[in-house]
Amino acid sequence: MATPPIEVPSITPQREFHFSQEDFDRIRKLIYNHAGISLAPIKRDMVYSRLARRLRALGLANFGEYLAHLEKGDEKEWEIFVNSLTTNLTSFFRENHHFPIMASYLATLGHRPIRIWCSAASTGEEPYSLAITACEAFGSVSPPVTILASDIDTNVLATAERGVYPVERVEKLDPERLRRFFLKGSGKQEGYVRVRPELQKIINFTRFNLLDAQWPIKEPFDIIFCRNVMIYFDKETQYQILKKFVPLLRPDGLFFAGHSESFLHASDLVRSLGRTVYERSDRKGASRDMRQRA
Repeated sequence: MATPPIEVPSITPQREFHFSQEDFDRIRKLIYNHAGISLAPIKRDMVYSRLARRLRALGLANFGEYLAHLEKGDEKEWEIFVNSLTTNLTSFFRENHHFPIMASYLATLGHRPIRIWCSAASTGEEPYSLAITACEAFGSVSPPVTILASDIDTNVLATAERGVYPVERVEKLDPERLRRFFLKGSGKQEGYVRVRPELQKIINFTRFNLLDAQWPIKEPFDIIFCRNVMIYFDKETQYQILKKFVPLLRPDGLFFAGHSESFLHASDLVRSLGRTVYERSDRKGASRDMRQRA
């Protein structure tokens, strides 16, 4: 006679605060409506750990109280709420194949004023990588380039504006780049590097929510970087955001996306050039091919 299997009771981690499925569903709806972020069901533990800190800080007894407080319209808490649920994974020259493509494109534009938008600035590594690329492309620390660097998370923007990083963040950079574009800390700042002021002058940091109904940005850009952002949005939200990006991209401009992002569902707006680089679908003339540029 077969021995019946032993049933092992599921063990739910003991938590400081009760966190129901209803609480999680409300949070998913709030962050989606406010920032367009689609939280997967597997993010439940992450959401609990990050927001439980807010319950402690505010002296609240449960998530129901916290969400009621949020829904009253506390702007500061909304900012903290979004900051808490935003993932900011970045590094200098991340997805490195894009930067030689950018440099080659800059070389075709001459010395007229050039505008670049880094729409997910995070802690600054990406916009500073763009600025370094521009300086190298023009052989000057004062290239004819201005960079708008935006992010929805005010905490990471504050780090970006300071431009100070642990030395480990730059240890993989070419030594010549380190010498030219960073200052080594000493004394209390030993173990840190600071971005040179000339590089910071190229960049304007600002908070911006891609889900805002109206975008205050009007001037066209030669280059737009929006990498590893769209993966947090569903297809319809991606389309609506791209619909706003395209008019802000010059007719011959380039749009850079993340390695895991594809916009086949928006082929009427953008056209792939290979290597997750796009151009406007309405661009006149022959399309460029970026597959060999690296």
